[in-house]
Amino acid sequence: MRTIRAAVTGAVTLSLALTATGCGGGTTDGSGSGSQPKTLTYWASNQGPSVEADKKILQPELDRFEKETGIKVKLEVVPWSDLLNRILTATTSGQGPDVLNIGNTWSASLQATGALLPWDQKNLGKIGGKDRFVESALGSTGVPGQDPAAVPLYSMAYALYYNKKMFEDAGIDKPPATWDELNTVGRKLAVDGKSAIGVEGGNLANNIHQVFVLGKQHGADFFTPDGKADFTSDGAVAAVKQYVDLMAAQKIVAPGNAEYAQNQSLSDFAKGRTAMVLWQTPAQTFASQGMSADEWGVAPAPVPSGKPGQGAQTNSMVAGINIAVFKNTRNLDGALKFVNFMTGDAEQKTLNSAYGSVPPVRSAQQDPAFSGPSLAVIRDTLASSAAALPQVPEESQFETVVGTAVKELFADAAAGRPVTTQSVRAKLDKAQQQMPKK
Repeated sequence: MRTIRAAVTGAVTLSLALTATGCGGGTTDGSGSGSQPKTLTYWASNQGPSVEADKKILQPELDRFEKETGIKVKLEVVPWSDLLNRILTATTSGQGPDVLNIGNTWSASLQATGALLPWDQKNLGKIGGKDRFVESALGSTGVPGQDPAAVPLYSMAYALYYNKKMFEDAGIDKPPATWDELNTVGRKLAVDGKSAIGVEGGNLANNIHQVFVLGKQHGADFFTPDGKADFTSDGAVAAVKQYVDLMAAQKIVAPGNAEYAQNQSLSDFAKGRTAMVLWQTPAQTFASQGMSADEWGVAPAPVPSGKPGQGAQTNSMVAGINIAVFKNTRNLDGALKFVNFMTGDAEQKTLNSAYGSVPPVRSAQQDPAFSGPSLAVIRDTLASSAAALPQVPEESQFETVVGTAVKELFADAAAGRPVTTQSVRAKLDKAQQQMPKK
């Protein structure tokens, strides 16, 4: 799931969804009584700079699918601020699409509703089999040991993007590889009210992405092996404090970032008010802000040693978008054909090129179109130094309650209130108390 994803809903909403057994979505040929549906409904996530931009990218491909199969796809591009609530409502109302995109971090939570089609061996066989997909992308498709709830569609990872001119003006000749280096160069860059690195303190999902990665670097997973919330471990507390301390202690993030929501740090970066951002799929999003490709550089996100890898050297969550089918679709055959089309090599190259992401399909990923410097960093990160967010049913509540705790701590930092190990632990303890008891 991308940085710009809005916050997911809380435990109460999800608990309602967990009572559902499926969705009665799906459409017929328009008469309401056709036994051979010729129409599919598709909820696409907003991947581009606007909903309208997504429609322009997707509609020609859907027209191609209709020409090949005779099945018309009714497209709705759903903003991220609405998508999860729309999906959860559909699981209880029975009024949902046939096929939909989901943020990959939601896979286990939505799997628990029982509304999504399990991708067992038979269903996977209809789209070419499990082995077509990159292993890291498959790691965010549902609870380990169960049939996946979705299949990968677009793959992304975080990297560090930097403004070349701001670095040159500050006499910095290379991007930081470690957090210590980032803090050092950050103090040279954070002048005249500018941020050395942007954060989006009001963006709960982005907060989670960053503190999860820092958690891995501090030896914390936020959940125990048996799926219990573990938000107050020393590693989890250290991770959250390190992130908030970019503002509170290091003073390399401007206080206004505490309230930033979706895309606001990106706007500052493009306008030269922020020197660095941790971001995904930059090419299209930076260009949409008027930033040319020669104005920014890219490097792997920082790790303690400077050498990305597994464990303490993890520098990204496995970000991306999955595609799923509602179990109760009245056009299962058509839905499977559509997923097969969207995950086919040709469409993978077309769509991931358009969105600046990396194909999760092995054969498509090898195309030269995905070998440029930025995408090469993303591809290498996914292959060697990214970790999937916890694949537990309560993941969406985790995003909400811990993301909110981080937001509140940034508010403290912006207001000049102390951010201490004790205050961080207290916020995380409060978040843990809001999780379902096991």
